[in-house]
Amino acid sequence: MMFRPLRLRLTLLYLLVALLLVAVTGGSTYVLLRSYFASTTDLALRYQMAQEFRRLGAPLPPELAAADSAWRGQSSASQANSDDHHDDKDDDDAHPTDTYDPELLAIFVVSLSPTGAVLPGGPAIPVGAPDAQAIAATQAHGSDVRTVQLSGEPMRLLTYRLPAGSATGLLQLGRPLGDQDRVLRRVLMGLFVLSGAGMLALGAGSWWLAGRSLRPLQRSWTQQREFVANAGHELRAPLTLLRASAEVALRRALPGETEQRELLGEVLDECDHMGRLVDDLLLLSRLDAGYLPLEQTAVPLDPLVHEAARQVARVAEARGVQVSARGEGMALGDPLRLRQVLLILLDNALRHTPRGGKVALTAQASGRHAELVVADTGAGIAPEHLPHIFDRFYRANHHRETADQGSGLGLAIARALVTAQGGTIRLTSRLEHGTRVTIVLPGAPGQRPEIG
Repeated sequence: MMFRPLRLRLTLLYLLVALLLVAVTGGSTYVLLRSYFASTTDLALRYQMAQEFRRLGAPLPPELAAADSAWRGQSSASQANSDDHHDDKDDDDAHPTDTYDPELLAIFVVSLSPTGAVLPGGPAIPVGAPDAQAIAATQAHGSDVRTVQLSGEPMRLLTYRLPAGSATGLLQLGRPLGDQDRVLRRVLMGLFVLSGAGMLALGAGSWWLAGRSLRPLQRSWTQQREFVANAGHELRAPLTLLRASAEVALRRALPGETEQRELLGEVLDECDHMGRLVDDLLLLSRLDAGYLPLEQTAVPLDPLVHEAARQVARVAEARGVQVSARGEGMALGDPLRLRQVLLILLDNALRHTPRGGKVALTAQASGRHAELVVADTGAGIAPEHLPHIFDRFYRANHHRETADQGSGLGLAIARALVTAQGGTIRLTSRLEHGTRVTIVLPGAPGQRPEIG
């Protein structure tokens, strides 16, 4: 279960990469098709404009001559491919003007006078043609190409001014773009449908791939957890025997054997330290595996905080630190484990609060949440240590080894216990201004919201 969030993040990462790939591929396909339609339409318009110039005996502008050559080259290549299957055709049949081409057939031609009036006798033209803005731009610059709306349909217009002296002053050619837009919409819809189906398949595949990628890590984590659990159980027996032997030796030591008694006392202290460390490792192992039974019940906060403060009262008095406690309302959790969390936080606060300092333990329920706070006036924690303060075996003052240091597991256990009860824990601190740890737990059912 602990690997499920990581598996979900990996799945989302795989899906994001796949989505980017699909978006780039589909977008490129759409853009290339749209670009192909645009370039083919403009080339067909220029080629047809060149034919109109020839029909009227007008000299071809360089761009129209280039378009004429390019269109003839494309048509000749297409006709050559067709002739591979019809060897008996004459070479004259390959002339591009005799080739059926819907691009050319879709083009309409409007002949205009030098003033822009439509000349009579031409074929039928769409309603709204010719376009006045295109005519004005052509009269000013000699030619114009643009996309306009005529009778609610997009049109691509190419307008040219003929040399002076021609009966026809202007030529405006147009090609409806509705068929191309319909094809593009269908392609876009198809891309969306295929992308949606592909993302569903990729989601399932990504979930499977993420699980497969995490198997070695999960297997290694399981082996490590089992090793810690087995090692903890194996260490209990020799530690118990060692402590019992040291106690017997201490009782048998003569009153004058001061050095021996001190050494045996240190052995007992180290046995206790090792015992607590083994207990912590076993607790973390059970939390990781989800095997730690937790009782979720309504916990009165005032007795909880006062009992925790009472348990550390002697230590606080010996250190010269004042401890206060105040609670109100009820939280949902395991009272035994909540007291364990508070004792861990109080122990940390007392370790790092100098003589004359204060440690305040407060708890208050409001609505659906309950908040427990342990605040001290100690030395504080440097900002660079705060992101790692809940990591296992991490100690902010590791460069100053003292006999009063813990194992570096206390805050990790506190976070694991709070998380297992559906809560959150956060820590804020400022150097020389103290540290504040805040626990947020679910409120007990029926808890009345605070009225403020």
